[in-house]
Amino acid sequence: MKAIQFTRPEEIRVIDLPDSPAPGPGEALVRTHRMGICGTDLSGYLGKMPFFSYPRIPGHELGLEVLATGEGVTNVKAGDKCSLEPYVNDPVTPTSQKGASNCCPGVQVLGVHQDGGLRDSWIVPARKLHPGNDLSYDQLALVETLAIGYHAVQRGNPQPGETVLVIGAGPIGLACLEFLKLMDLRVVVMDMVPGRIDFCREKLGIAHGIIVQGDGSELTELEAITGGELADVVIDATGSAASMSNCFQYAAFTGRIVYVGITTQELVFPHAPVFHRRELTLLASRNALPKDFGEIIALIGEGKIDTDAWITHRLAFDDVPAGFSRFTDPKLGAIKVIIEL
Repeated sequence: MKAIQFTRPEEIRVIDLPDSPAPGPGEALVRTHRMGICGTDLSGYLGKMPFFSYPRIPGHELGLEVLATGEGVTNVKAGDKCSLEPYVNDPVTPTSQKGASNCCPGVQVLGVHQDGGLRDSWIVPARKLHPGNDLSYDQLALVETLAIGYHAVQRGNPQPGETVLVIGAGPIGLACLEFLKLMDLRVVVMDMVPGRIDFCREKLGIAHGIIVQGDGSELTELEAITGGELADVVIDATGSAASMSNCFQYAAFTGRIVYVGITTQELVFPHAPVFHRRELTLLASRNALPKDFGEIIALIGEGKIDTDAWITHRLAFDDVPAGFSRFTDPKLGAIKVIIEL
């Protein structure tokens, strides 16, 4: 069986693996049909992902087919089409028992901490599979990305009539916007790349877009859009320490700031004049919850989320070693790249 492995930063090779064994109790044997490339995969390839270790088979945004199930598995059956919740937690930890399996202290993300799905067939914990037989494998491969955005929106808890600002219109920012546009909100998106703002307006129907010029004009634009009130919820999806330190200025009094992007750098922000004075709330958002996957699959099935616009590029499995690196260039304008197996 063939698999794609990140051997070390900026080195990809095809490896041979033994055929997968029969699934044990609580396990499922699955076949990968589609894999979405995300920022984690790109950072892992470049050696910039803090949680990534080598060698590693990537792949956690997946459209899978169930080939067989082990003893005790009832949530899926052979032939089911599924999305994967790739966060393997320990169900007995206090954190998991509280319902926060997404940030269990020992959580292992498939494709990051453990080998993932860029291979033909493999064994996964069956409890992490979410069936969506009415969806295509393309759509199922996008569910995990959408789940990250969904969870970030839930963390921000926007209320009807509020203004929500999303900073960064990459895949995670776009995922946030997909759910925000379904709510009774004023939604604003901010990015440095004009083409991304255009995409949000034309494909997602987001009317308010601000291009970051770096001269402070973005704050003036936000004040004009909101009548000087600024944003009740600010979701920073950039992963940029500069942006994450700077975003507090966009928050309204009693506003909430959600970090869904991640950085290894220290963050510095004004406490007394902004954070304290406005009594802001700062929230982290990590991964997603099991229930998020089922809700997103239902929304896609109902036609409330159109994933077709997301997929801008495709890559065949055999072309990954030679072709993967070009997607690290932001000038390419890729929104979502799908690897076809």
